[in-house]
Amino acid sequence: MSPESAGTEEHKAHERRLAARALLMQPVLTAARHPEQLALVRKHSPQLKRMFTTVLGYQLVVESTFARLLKAPLSADTVPRPAFTRNDRRFTARTYSYLALVCASLLAPHISDQVLMSVLVEQVRADAVTAEITLGDDLGASRDLVRAVDVLVDWGVLTETDGSVAGWETRQEEALLDIHRPLLPHLLSRALSGFDSPVALLDGAQADPLEPEQPRRSLRRKLVENPLVRREDLTEAERDVLSRERREVARVLDESFGLVLEARSEGVLAYDPEEAVSDVAFPGSGTVAHAALLFVNALNDESRPAAGDTATVAGRTVPGVRVPWSAVEANIDLIIEQYGSAFAKSYVEKPSSLMQEAVLLLESVSIVVADEDGLVLHPASARYRPEPHRAPARTRAMRRIGDQPPPTLFG
Repeated sequence: MSPESAGTEEHKAHERRLAARALLMQPVLTAARHPEQLALVRKHSPQLKRMFTTVLGYQLVVESTFARLLKAPLSADTVPRPAFTRNDRRFTARTYSYLALVCASLLAPHISDQVLMSVLVEQVRADAVTAEITLGDDLGASRDLVRAVDVLVDWGVLTETDGSVAGWETRQEEALLDIHRPLLPHLLSRALSGFDSPVALLDGAQADPLEPEQPRRSLRRKLVENPLVRREDLTEAERDVLSRERREVARVLDESFGLVLEARSEGVLAYDPEEAVSDVAFPGSGTVAHAALLFVNALNDESRPAAGDTATVAGRTVPGVRVPWSAVEANIDLIIEQYGSAFAKSYVEKPSSLMQEAVLLLESVSIVVADEDGLVLHPASARYRPEPHRAPARTRAMRRIGDQPPPTLFG
């Protein structure tokens, strides 16, 4: 192969990797919201479809105006990945109900390719009555409905043509929405017919009965979808693949997605050196992320989790050291006392809310496991250390008047 040909193939491989990474981060790409990424996906569509099927068992749908990566259900030990609002609040059960109702309403026969926000809301309420679903009239219910519409705008199913969803929520100003109708049927990764319960719907074994016989693919899927895969969460067959074929697993993840494999006795992870392929930003910005990072650092200083440490959670032995809830609460209170001036006021006034959300964030990246007795801190948590922004040195004038700046990590 000539140097020119080699360079061309390397460039194509790089483009395919960029396209695959974009799909992992955003399983719904549209021409309106992601034109460059969609162009790459369409350019390498045949190769990407084969790769996702072979490597992860995922189906890729590519059309002229969108691409949709349909992921198979993950194993029961996978960290939940809820939908979030624009201000990073988790979807509640009611918000998911509104999301389902809005999607159904958009498919109503008399709804054209454009709809007014007020008309959509009336259709949602009518469909709810037909389905014998009780909707509230309070402010919270209205906000949940808006959040459901908002996430469809974010996914590219709806486009704000005139006015905005936010304007309708705050001032009841009308908004005209374009509907990306070809994308609607592909929002669900699995057809709902044939399932009699949510548990059956989420059962990955029913999605792919041969999955237990394909430990290589299931291992790669866990590594791609989880920030940290605990060794106890791997099947015996997956542990055998990891032990015997680690180099091959690492090669496939690197070539396909640019991920680097790192294995330890207590767990394994596939991380992105560019820190771009992740749906959970940790360390990250905002009060909860900052507090969680400080919290992890404090618990590591106190508990010193190390390889070989174990604790029992729900009758199962897991790596890590146990931290009782009393110690968790004490550390959160201390963090607020020291750095509360940099936190959102709502969290300073309600430490229990900050503690709950910080723990949920740490659970989402598999650093802790929570139960009724407290937290189990995983040894991998030692990877995270805060990098403080130092307060400026005191000048002589400041020393004379005793103007001591408060301690801060965030400037």
